[in-house]
Amino acid sequence: MTIRELRADDHDAWMELWTGYLSFYRTDIGDELTATTFDRLYQASDGMFALVALDDHSRLVGFAHSVIHPSTWAVHGYCYLEDLFVAPGARGSSIARELIEATVAHARERSVKRVYWHTQQFNGPARSLYDTVGHLTSMVVYERTV
Repeated sequence: MTIRELRADDHDAWMELWTGYLSFYRTDIGDELTATTFDRLYQASDGMFALVALDDHSRLVGFAHSVIHPSTWAVHGYCYLEDLFVAPGARGSSIARELIEATVAHARERSVKRVYWHTQQFNGPARSLYDTVGHLTSMVVYERTV
């Protein structure tokens, strides 16, 4: 397995994974936002970056999308790991763990001191991993549509 940054020529394979990710969360964000997201990720613009995992046949089997952003509590900001997905056929391996570790290394290179992420409460398999690579905080997330 190889982990590297997302490239423009990954578009079609990324789209297949992205569609599966959106389906898992039962959402549709539309073509325009999907195109904008891909552009931001592969160009590493607006603080965003994407790492992808490739199997031994050079097929994309997972991704980690992150945003490095300023913070009132840190000089170099924080890294929000916004999306993490592994293709169903590749789950049960070390891919998700390695994507998280590569994201942490990417953040460390930029002097970021904290990587954080959210998941849904019912996502038991992901939470089993997250309990081993991070720590659960006491923060409760609220949101409001604007």
